[in-house]
Amino acid sequence: MAILLGVDTGGTYTDAVLIRDETQVIASAKALTTRHDLAIGIGAAVQNVLSQSGTAPGDIALASLSTTLATNALVEGQGGRAGLIYIGFREQDLEGHGLRAALAGDPALILSGGHNHAGYEARALDLNALDAWLREDRGISAYAVAAQFATRNPEHELAAQRLIQDVTGKPVSCSHHLSAKLNGPKRALTALLNARLIGMIARLIDKAEGKLADLGIAAPLMVVRGDGALISAKQARERPIETILSGPAASIVGARWLTGAETALVSDIGGTTTDVAILRGGKPMIDPGGAQVGPWRTMVEAVAMRTTGLGGDSEVHLADNGLIGGLTLGPRRVLPVSLIAYEAPEVVQRALDAQMRATVPGEHDGVFVRAVPGIEAGGLAERDEGLLLRIIEGGVQPVGAVLRTRLEGQALRRLVARGLVQVSGVTPSDASHVLSQAGAWDVEAAEKALALLARKRTGSGNLIAGNVQEMAQMIVDQLTRQTVLAILEAGFAEEADSFGLPPDLLARHVLMERGLDRHRGLLRVDAGLNVPVVGLGASAATYYPAVGARLGCEMILPRHAGVANAIGAIVGRVTIRRSGTVTSPSEGLFRVHLETGPEDHRTAEAALDALQRALESAARADAVAAGAEDIHITATRDLRTAEAEARQVFLEGEITVEASGRPRIAI
Repeated sequence: MAILLGVDTGGTYTDAVLIRDETQVIASAKALTTRHDLAIGIGAAVQNVLSQSGTAPGDIALASLSTTLATNALVEGQGGRAGLIYIGFREQDLEGHGLRAALAGDPALILSGGHNHAGYEARALDLNALDAWLREDRGISAYAVAAQFATRNPEHELAAQRLIQDVTGKPVSCSHHLSAKLNGPKRALTALLNARLIGMIARLIDKAEGKLADLGIAAPLMVVRGDGALISAKQARERPIETILSGPAASIVGARWLTGAETALVSDIGGTTTDVAILRGGKPMIDPGGAQVGPWRTMVEAVAMRTTGLGGDSEVHLADNGLIGGLTLGPRRVLPVSLIAYEAPEVVQRALDAQMRATVPGEHDGVFVRAVPGIEAGGLAERDEGLLLRIIEGGVQPVGAVLRTRLEGQALRRLVARGLVQVSGVTPSDASHVLSQAGAWDVEAAEKALALLARKRTGSGNLIAGNVQEMAQMIVDQLTRQTVLAILEAGFAEEADSFGLPPDLLARHVLMERGLDRHRGLLRVDAGLNVPVVGLGASAATYYPAVGARLGCEMILPRHAGVANAIGAIVGRVTIRRSGTVTSPSEGLFRVHLETGPEDHRTAEAALDALQRALESAARADAVAAGAEDIHITATRDLRTAEAEARQVFLEGEITVEASGRPRIAI
């Protein structure tokens, strides 16, 4: 009997689950995510699931982690200071794919060198200039190296890597290790972001392994990649960029394991976002353009995912300046009032009571702030630093008591953007507490906060809502509307060629609205989703039945939907993909582009066979290093030819090899 431990760190909760023999969930547990140190929340969740199940730590045979850390870091512009070595490119090439913006002031060196499309050296590599540049102290934590046509010949990237390690001893990300595709600026961007994440992910994995060891768990640790596959902790340290979208990918794998669904949309609602992806043939669709996180489009293979800033902890915004009024949710996440009152009851209840006694609604009623511990706060402007010190000294406080001028409102927004301060306000989670759909936190505080919101007025002078219950239902109904739109956009994006309009316009089109309403007049208009939706997330059972009814589709709400990410973290497979290219620089010459450099053959078939052998060997070795056993290897060939003088002429061939197996477990 093997007991497996899966862990997922989400925006609000860290989940842990125990699975026996890959067939049965025997226990699941949650702990609040500790954003200043994710390992604390991981340790608490694991301790909870062990205590609940009575499982001995020594019985855990394998542990696996899915994490939002890399994704959130890129979105929020966090990470270590990275240096980019850009070989064979021009200064203006830094503008490609937002590379200069991604540098955000980090140093870059444009260096002579690089190869051409056939793998021949275009210019000699200037190692002397690199050596001189490296010996100046720039506070760099890791380096990224990208050379022109490095996927056709990596010689210059490898030479630069050796020199950087000899001179600095710091980690180096080579672009050809992260993608076998052309497009130098995009590969450079991917390598730069990878270098920026190395220290952060390494610290998380070190702390997570340390927590598990403290609990007596000696099992190997795996990490979920952005395509849902598992890799070893060592590989995740080296290629942290591959863990972007790790959490959403784990949810798709978990959805498949929980339901057996072959074709479905999977919608996962968390505290911060709603992630929608598509299952086809029981597998998640992979984004052909590479994973996009925030403004960055990378060359990392990851699930095709549409992420919307909509979750149980989304901020409620009132549209109180119109005649009718209304509300919207997100995209910012805030702490629910019911949660912050649970943690600081006296402060929050006293402030809410005082606001309730006021005869006129206040601008900041029901809104609180607190400082986030353990975050580096250097480089702040004087006003921002002064405000932060007041918040730190005062602990949890109502916003109205903290802000002294409107300019300090701008300072507060900057502190929130830096992750130094958290805001608490009304959220759908609070509405659920009022409607008795949830009860984990402070229901009384939620009722007071919603009462304060309900007594605000629209431009016509009418109250936003007649009572607390009506206010709560308005918020939940708005979450339903915005979730329906997110799912429709994902469906239209998948069938974009059939309609000729952008997915967001189609989802909001009047005919779509009338179709969902089942319009009956001179015209009959029907619309809906033609596949099931698998609803995941701790609050899916609360919100998603109404979403399924609106879309006119089957809504599958599996047992354990609230910990699907943690389940997906442990039931996935180790999958390693390696790709390579054969070109024909001249007639009768067929060139294999390998890690060791170009290798020439006299026939296309001989070259393709040599490439496939090399890729299979590399993929198998990486799969073994990732901890896989019972490895199965498949290969696909994509050949491009042209007809010339009544014969087929070979232009280029690409081979992709996949090595897949289950991770080895401790016995």
